[in-house]
Amino acid sequence: MHESAVAALLADGETRPRADARRNVERLVAATRQVLDEQGLAITTRDIAQRAGVGLGTLYRRIPSLDALLVAILTDTIDEMTERARSALDAPDAWQGFVEFAETYVRLRTSSCGLHDVLSGRGEDRLDLEPHIARLGAAVRHLVRRGQRTRVIRDDIDWRDVPFVLATAIPTDHTIGLEPSADQWRRNLRIILTGLRAPADPEPRGTA
Repeated sequence: MHESAVAALLADGETRPRADARRNVERLVAATRQVLDEQGLAITTRDIAQRAGVGLGTLYRRIPSLDALLVAILTDTIDEMTERARSALDAPDAWQGFVEFAETYVRLRTSSCGLHDVLSGRGEDRLDLEPHIARLGAAVRHLVRRGQRTRVIRDDIDWRDVPFVLATAIPTDHTIGLEPSADQWRRNLRIILTGLRAPADPEPRGTA
């Protein structure tokens, strides 16, 4: 349970919420995470109430709006990605720091249809997440450029290529009649990282 999502929603209610009010919000946040992961941004308040085991009346009393609930939850996850990217900047090994961020980025997008929807540009007119996404983009830019300065990431790519390339590690349900394995995203990511890594002994520029 991410406390910040609960706190953000409780902040819109009474100053000192009762214990039962907090429990209901916690149940609604947990249920929303589950349904959002499974269904993406198409979820409804009815879906959430049913998963949480509460009535719609309870949901509407505790939650300002469906969009406020989604923003609170998605903000948590996007900020978690950003913090991972910033932490990776301090890793002694620049390549290992980048790999750990890339794994977190792809894992979180793979596990949540809602997060994948938002980071793919769906729902941006509806949900006010742009400042959080912009901070994530800045952290990724610094991380890729650090890798290029230390010559562990190829210098012939633009940092803006990296989020697109990492997103391609997320498998579709089927392709040419094949189903993805349970760890398909990890296998895809391993191939992608091999392509992003700079050669250990790059040829001098101008060499035939």
